[in-house]
Amino acid sequence: MRRVLLFSLIFILWFNQTKAQELTDSIISEESKFTNIPTISLSDNEIQNDAQSQDISGLLQSSSDIYVSTAGYTFGQAFYRIRGYNSEYYSVLINGISANDPLTGRAFWGSWGGLNDATRQQMGYNGLSFTNEGFGNIGGMTNISTRASTYMPQTKASYSIANKSYRQRFMFTHSSGLLDNGWAFTVSGSHRRAEKGYTPGTFYDAWAYFVSVEKQFNNKHSIGFTGFASPNRRGRNSVSTQEVYDIAGSNFYNSNWGYQNGKIRNARIGNAHQPNLMLTHYWNIDENKDLSTSILYMFGKNSLTSLNWYDSADPRPDYYRYLPSFYTIQNEEYSEHLFFEWQENEDFRQLDWDGFYDANRKNLYTVLNLNGVEGENLTGNRAKYIVEERITDISKWVFNSTFNNQINQNIRLVSGINASIYKGDNYKTVNDLLGADWWYDIDQFAERDFFDATLAQPDLDNINRVVKEGDKFGYDYIANHNAINANSQVGFNYKRIEFYGGIELSYTNFYRTGLMRNGLYPDNSKGDSEKYNFLNYQTKLGGSFKIDGRNYIVLNAGHSTKAPYFNNIFISPRTRDIVIDDIKSEKILTGDLSYVYRSPNVKARLTGFYTQFNDLSEIKSFYHDELRTFVNYIMTDVDKKHYGTEIGVEVKVSATVDLQAAFGYGRYLYNSRPLVSIVRDNSAETLAENRVVYIKNYHVGGAPELAASIGFKYNAPKFWFIGINANYFDENYIDINPERRTAEVLESYVVTDPQWREILDQQKLKPAYTIDFWGGKSWRINGQYLGFTLSVDNILNKKDMAARGFEQLRYDQGNVNKFPPKYMYM
Repeated sequence: MRRVLLFSLIFILWFNQTKAQELTDSIISEESKFTNIPTISLSDNEIQNDAQSQDISGLLQSSSDIYVSTAGYTFGQAFYRIRGYNSEYYSVLINGISANDPLTGRAFWGSWGGLNDATRQQMGYNGLSFTNEGFGNIGGMTNISTRASTYMPQTKASYSIANKSYRQRFMFTHSSGLLDNGWAFTVSGSHRRAEKGYTPGTFYDAWAYFVSVEKQFNNKHSIGFTGFASPNRRGRNSVSTQEVYDIAGSNFYNSNWGYQNGKIRNARIGNAHQPNLMLTHYWNIDENKDLSTSILYMFGKNSLTSLNWYDSADPRPDYYRYLPSFYTIQNEEYSEHLFFEWQENEDFRQLDWDGFYDANRKNLYTVLNLNGVEGENLTGNRAKYIVEERITDISKWVFNSTFNNQINQNIRLVSGINASIYKGDNYKTVNDLLGADWWYDIDQFAERDFFDATLAQPDLDNINRVVKEGDKFGYDYIANHNAINANSQVGFNYKRIEFYGGIELSYTNFYRTGLMRNGLYPDNSKGDSEKYNFLNYQTKLGGSFKIDGRNYIVLNAGHSTKAPYFNNIFISPRTRDIVIDDIKSEKILTGDLSYVYRSPNVKARLTGFYTQFNDLSEIKSFYHDELRTFVNYIMTDVDKKHYGTEIGVEVKVSATVDLQAAFGYGRYLYNSRPLVSIVRDNSAETLAENRVVYIKNYHVGGAPELAASIGFKYNAPKFWFIGINANYFDENYIDINPERRTAEVLESYVVTDPQWREILDQQKLKPAYTIDFWGGKSWRINGQYLGFTLSVDNILNKKDMAARGFEQLRYDQGNVNKFPPKYMYM
């Protein structure tokens, strides 16, 4: 299992500025494991009181849901996705402002990683529901509040030891609470580091900082400021075929590193620092109305380094031509030699940094007509290998205003407006020349494919250019995304029934701005592209029926359209502004029906759900062996359907013992035969058009469709606790290569051919199971608190559980096993 044993010792010194009784819901306990789970816990007394009240939604939406918390934490180790949804179908807000990336729709929780205590104030909603902070999404919504006056006065420090992504973590948080002069302050910071991660060759170095300040002018108006970021740098791991894992002797083999001067060096290093600055005005209009208005500015860079090479051998040690299987038939003796080297020689199976330097120092080359100046030449050691850094430098402004109005005892109205402006500058620079004098900036694939030398120039305004460390090269473009939306929802709450309805209207505009005039596309690469505009809507409707004080029926439904994402429209934004044909908005129809039971000792939920996605588009880029060129693989009219059931049960056996169980089972399937066009990356030539892909009823793949967990926790009267969970994962299918499911691929085979099924069948991974343990204790010492927790995931230390896999897009029609699937292990 990846990062197989989590061993965490957390010591918390908590200097409290409030009465001890006010601490009882905040003492560090096993619930701290669920820091990022979008649920809010209520005490048993609160649950009983709510069960007797008319506010059904308050009970069902805010109480801790055992299925959601288990799926978010315990099932996460297997890449489980609730209802099979990708993360773009979950909305994450901070003070009502969306934290989802405009280009991908996904929220990156690492943007506030290490700020566990500062971001602990969360309100979560599972699926569609009536929400107070934003309109929500089909997968649910989480709003993180950072309002300074709502933090409990405290000073808290913690230290952790682990063997996950980090080895050590230190966190500090101080909150003043609301002072007599109307000011409130909260500051927090952390450092997480690992010189060596669990996967060989990886490392982790992350800091985090947070400040929240609020000034209350009177009982109606206050202004708050929040600033935070989580700068981090980490060495990445690779994904390989099972052959590589087997001959390397580990399912956690990592091809991204090698030794340089006796020290480990990773070629793929992620580096991110994107601060968020937010100003919010809180206006309590009267006891029934309030208006919250915020503005956010986010900026900074996110980058990833990678090796690049010219006229040289592929430096990746797990390149398919370096594996024994490539020579099994044609040269068995050499195959055996490679097998021996892989098993016995660590240098052979890792990057050869010294070899890169040697190659660069012995490559004297003369560039003619440097920078396009006739007769100006440059001679030096031209780089054969470099480390390049692919950078996204963003600037994002967001405005949001949310109005809440409790019209009367039974009716509540929530309305909001949101506007955003996003610019993402995408480019790459030379990170390390590896001993060379410079890198010659040309497109080597265009140089190979065309006789005209100008076609190989990435920037016709700066031809025959050499670049050094820190210089931009290759490509440079800005992704522009502008959006505005307005929404309104109304909820009706009566004694035995409540229901709600809502609608959101949105306008989205995006376009590409090229900053280089590419030689292959001189008329379609520099400047602003055509602007693409989309009008969309989202509707939701739901209700709850209270059978009695303990039994409820809940129904939610929604229909929506969504603008496509930037990267699913522009065929190859690195080089040109050409887009796919027949651009469509995505269409979504969804619904769920739940039976909920709540009593002082039992909480349970049984849910059935169904979601239909229509008119999706996907663009994949890879080297096509049959066509012998890099291609952009454009798949349109993609439909999917997700349906299944969720079960969560929590039983309070006694005052100290709780039993918990969670079960999720679904089917996530393609529901259409998409059309595919294949376009060469180095020209506008269409190599195939409207090719039918026969993937209807194939599994979407990438996550288990079945997950189950059962466990117990014991909370001792003297402030110590233990818990254990047994978990099971199954029905986990790998991602498919659509090209293998086309008539063109199968035309040279007959149904009785042994390879027929080998080409068409979708692989299912083996079932996996884990056992997790946690425990801890807290002490009160002179009005202060000291806490200790221990958590061990996968206590059986199983290392043979594949969490996900995918068929390689590169494919040899004559040898289906030439490019076998790649896997990632838990």
